[in-house]
Amino acid sequence: MGLFSFITDAGSKLGGQIFDVTHATEDAAPSSVTPEQIDNARAQSITDNIAESEVLVQDLVVTVSGPSATLAGKVNTQACSEKLTLIAGNQFGIGNVDCQLEVANPEPESIIYTVKSGDTLGKIAKAEYGNASKYMIIFEANQPMLQDPDKIYVGQNLRIPAL
Repeated sequence: MGLFSFITDAGSKLGGQIFDVTHATEDAAPSSVTPEQIDNARAQSITDNIAESEVLVQDLVVTVSGPSATLAGKVNTQACSEKLTLIAGNQFGIGNVDCQLEVANPEPESIIYTVKSGDTLGKIAKAEYGNASKYMIIFEANQPMLQDPDKIYVGQNLRIPAL
């Protein structure tokens, strides 16, 4: 698929996970966190989010270097590849994703849309499809990342599949 850009300050945050990764024991004293530890924590978070998504992927390899993530492995469909790219890109601190996933059954790529202030799925559907009532197509294309069609946030990237 290639390289995709994201907003690094949007998305799910690691919070206490950085401390958990850098302090294996309860009695560990606070210390500085290295960039490698942050990269490893982000890679693990992306891997965990992908596992929770239940999108099927074989031989997944996630690497992170600063704001860049790379995904490798094998998926069945273009939709799976796009969903995994969005899961990685919607991680706080990730600015671009290099999608190197091998797609077994290629199909047309979706548009990747970045949510702006005031957007709703209906407004996006109206702009992309000419019909606001087709918002459920966008919602379903972004599951399981979206849990509720009314809960999208500025900076989030969404798949807009071709009709």
